[in-house]
Amino acid sequence: MDQNNKTSATSFGSITASVFYILINIILFPVTLLGYMIWIGKIIIAGRSSGVSTSAQGPLAARWTQHNMGIRKDEPSNRLLPVLPNISLLGLRLSSFPMLLAHELTGHVPKIFSYPYKGDVPEAHEAGARVTFFDNMIDKYLNGTGQFVILGAGFDTRALRFPEKTGIKSFEVDKPDTQSIKRKLLEKAGIDTSGVVFIPADFEKDDWFKQLAGAGFDPAKPAFFLWEGVMMYLDKQSVESTLRKIGSAARGSAVAFDYFTDESLLSRAFYWRFARASTKAAGEPLKFGIDSTPPSGERLAEFLKNCGLSLVEQRVLGKDTEGRRAWGGFAVALGK
Repeated sequence: MDQNNKTSATSFGSITASVFYILINIILFPVTLLGYMIWIGKIIIAGRSSGVSTSAQGPLAARWTQHNMGIRKDEPSNRLLPVLPNISLLGLRLSSFPMLLAHELTGHVPKIFSYPYKGDVPEAHEAGARVTFFDNMIDKYLNGTGQFVILGAGFDTRALRFPEKTGIKSFEVDKPDTQSIKRKLLEKAGIDTSGVVFIPADFEKDDWFKQLAGAGFDPAKPAFFLWEGVMMYLDKQSVESTLRKIGSAARGSAVAFDYFTDESLLSRAFYWRFARASTKAAGEPLKFGIDSTPPSGERLAEFLKNCGLSLVEQRVLGKDTEGRRAWGGFAVALGK
């Protein structure tokens, strides 16, 4: 079979798998709907008193799904999600059963959960697509540093996936209440946290870098900082302060982060109006966005330069034109 025939056969097989995947989910939709109703009901009943961030639960659920589809192994996520206080185990099982069964029977993976993520990134896929970007940046930059710092860690489990033999010293920085809840849930899930140092700090109030240094972090040695899904929820002063602290770290240090532009704060498009309303209702309003004036990459580079950092890698999300401006991106910056 020549290359063109192989390509055609692969494409046909992919389309067939996609069709059967959709059909299975349509047939079992009542099960999915019931599961989501139970899931959402539990979230409403638990409310904010659960202490679990809604914005942190979403990415964890995506990684849980990827693990259970067998496309990105993450046992800590698999064990952590079911013990969250605002998660209904019954709701989780019912809502995910049709999707996982359809995947098992067809091998099809919906693009929102694909790993590695390829192609354009719609707004609704940002949290899923960034998993691929950050995993790649960890592979590229972390081994040259020896220190791994997750800022605003939420329910990230990357530091928990490293075997001790790697020699990586890991730290997680997050709000005291959020971190306390996470540590209790990790213990409940039976997840070993001995390889991680936890630093409770609020980016908008505390000198987290000073606390980090006091907890065993060596400022004289380079570090890799991961700042995922956080910047857009902070005010500009806190964003600049955090980046300047990273910029003051030892030469060779790097930070990987995702960001929104001010398009997300100003756009009248339904998606962004809904996103702003939803995050505000959850008590986590969108606050900060990089200037979206094209080319937005130059605006980001200027912003980072003022914080003592230089932009070395970037993926712009959106069209980045005057008519349709970029709404966000993924980036890596180095200290000077």
